[in-house]
Amino acid sequence: MFFLKEEEGAVTFKVRVQPRAAKNELAGLYGDALRIRLTAPPVEGEANEACRDFLARWLRVPRSQVAILSGHTGRDKLVRVKGVPARRVLTLVSGSD
Repeated sequence: MFFLKEEEGAVTFKVRVQPRAAKNELAGLYGDALRIRLTAPPVEGEANEACRDFLARWLRVPRSQVAILSGHTGRDKLVRVKGVPARRVLTLVSGSD
């Protein structure tokens, strides 16, 4: 089941990043996390910045609203996005948007 927590006007969820992919895309779920494929390499924070950019576009929020709380040096990350209700994320994950 997808991990999702809503509190104080923000939503927190887990992300599994696959760097150096052919294209940037949401690739479904990986356990309790969203799996995101990114073209950026995992060098000097490039994949982290690409992850923030991708999530901001996907959720239609400013990039400044997306923060990586943990997992800066690994594939598994905990992300917090301000200004997005949990139901919006769930709708997008289910593909019914």
